[in-house]
Amino acid sequence: MRKSYLIQTEPLPRKARITIRAFLFPIFAETFSLAKILIIRFSSIGDLVLTTPIIRCVKQQAENAEVHYITKKQFAPVLENNPHIDKLHTIEKSVSEVSTILRKENFDFVVDLHHNLRSAQVKSALRKPSQSFRKLNIEKWLMVNLRINKLPNLHIVDRYFETVKPLGVKNDGNGLDYFIPKNDEVDLKTLPAEFQNGYIGFVIGAKFFTKQMPAEKIISICKKINLPVVLLGGKEDYEKGEKILSSAGKNIFNACGKFNINQSASLVKQAKKIITHDTGLMHIASAFKKEIISVWGNTIPEFGMFPYLPNTNSKILEVPNLSCRPCSKLGHSTCPKGHFRCMKEINEAEIISQIML
Repeated sequence: MRKSYLIQTEPLPRKARITIRAFLFPIFAETFSLAKILIIRFSSIGDLVLTTPIIRCVKQQAENAEVHYITKKQFAPVLENNPHIDKLHTIEKSVSEVSTILRKENFDFVVDLHHNLRSAQVKSALRKPSQSFRKLNIEKWLMVNLRINKLPNLHIVDRYFETVKPLGVKNDGNGLDYFIPKNDEVDLKTLPAEFQNGYIGFVIGAKFFTKQMPAEKIISICKKINLPVVLLGGKEDYEKGEKILSSAGKNIFNACGKFNINQSASLVKQAKKIITHDTGLMHIASAFKKEIISVWGNTIPEFGMFPYLPNTNSKILEVPNLSCRPCSKLGHSTCPKGHFRCMKEINEAEIISQIML
């Protein structure tokens, strides 16, 4: 039976000045007007994409609001073309690199969507009113270690909106954003001829081994699809892509490591459908309302990071009733049990039937 997950949306409220509600500071009866807001999220690709509804709604629902964002420099390309961000601040490693600059900005409010030691350092340096995202670490620990499910039936995006609720900002229901710079739009005429009239995008990598289907399983799926398939991923996925290419036949184009993140997003945007693991390009596909077949290994959709408002024909695939799953809230370099059933037993026929619809 296909699972359903609750996604909360609310209509766009009447445009008004963004405010800090009195209940945030109960000793004050008045409301404070806001002008300059800092949003914090340092990593990674998918996590940044999941914050884009917050960026948009804060910008659009706040009259004359100036929205700043701080992240790691390596992930800046994900956000640098976002029109709702007035200024993007980046760090290599340490908050101290930008502390002086941030203090000079004199922010009115800080939205902490990372809630870790580094974001605490930012808030400590600025000493401004702030609200932090609750990460549910205890609930995730209970699920991973004791199989006790205390997780809310909410997507992480909707939980992000709890962070800005005191500001009067509500979810507009328009999903995720991804803005590709014009010079990174990939002209499909530059691809081999057989891929210029449409293809299936297959995201073959993920940060952790236990989030990825083995190359042999991907090869088997690609052979059965019998359609042009573009393999998507980073430089670290190139060798795996070459292995798939050499075994799966002429319908495969290995794009892994040949395109930057924005160019890869362009290939996702132009794909007919996307097969993907639980990784950043899955969320980028959601931003483009693609039909997504998401394949889940050691992580579970119940953690709240399943595709957010994608094409309505999207499908979540996982191996049900595995007592060892989830084995981590993130992932492992090898299967802790040694059998890797969560990926090896994924139903290939379901993927093929979804692609052929």
